[in-house]
Amino acid sequence: MQKIKKSLREKAIIVKGKNTLIRKAIRRRSDTHPQWSALLPYIRGNVGLVFASGDLKEVKDQLLNLRVSAPAKVGTLAPQDVWIEKGGTGLEPTKTSFLQALNIASKINRGQIEILQDVLLIKKDTKVGTSESTLLQMLGKKPFSYGLVCNYVYEDGKVYSAKFVDIEPSTVMQRFSAGISTVAAISLSIGLPTLASVPHSILNAYKNLLSITLETDYMFEQAKKVKEMVENPDAFQATQPTTTTTTTPADKKQPAKKDEPEEPEKDEKEPSKEESDDMGISFFGDD
Repeated sequence: MQKIKKSLREKAIIVKGKNTLIRKAIRRRSDTHPQWSALLPYIRGNVGLVFASGDLKEVKDQLLNLRVSAPAKVGTLAPQDVWIEKGGTGLEPTKTSFLQALNIASKINRGQIEILQDVLLIKKDTKVGTSESTLLQMLGKKPFSYGLVCNYVYEDGKVYSAKFVDIEPSTVMQRFSAGISTVAAISLSIGLPTLASVPHSILNAYKNLLSITLETDYMFEQAKKVKEMVENPDAFQATQPTTTTTTTPADKKQPAKKDEPEEPEKDEKEPSKEESDDMGISFFGDD
């Protein structure tokens, strides 16, 4: 408890005391603080009060992480199953009869007792017996751990389970948004306007007016730009950069020649002037 209190300094204060005195103090202040009466049914057993004003999830996680390992005492209820793994135990061979009384199969190996298979020694929510407690002590095992457990949270006169503290804000917003969507869908279906459905109703009405405007000559201010985009979409297209391709002089197109009279065919051995000039095409560009 001292380690827990030290770790929670400036975050929370832990108060433990007699349940009778705590209930009596709450009843004395019931006139000025009637909301405190909601705590009375929960002041039972080994309980304490943790007063915190910061992040409750952070305080709860810190309380649960600070736990102390403890041996299995005789007569206590086991909070979890206790298993003994197979293998060497370090016990002397004289303890074999003790293991046989617990129906644990074992053998002697290299001067010590070796358990042949995993054994469920204590089941959850059952009382710890004398033999089981003694065996765990001989093996040097402390299977249980003890610490504070958060069961309930009190806030503004209401008590609720501590598991709700673990819900993340994002999860709350997600569920809240899903609830709003459901309310809006139901409201639109039955024609009942609500805060969730009114924005959708206004948007649907705008779409209906816009469709009428596009089909008729009726016009209003909020539809002018949309109608201009439909009638002249080229004016609103984003200007895209034109890709230019480099062309070599050989790729340039030659201007179309005028019709000239056909010349008689010449001898192949005597190339014409155009053939000597590479058919009139300049591969190095015009001067």
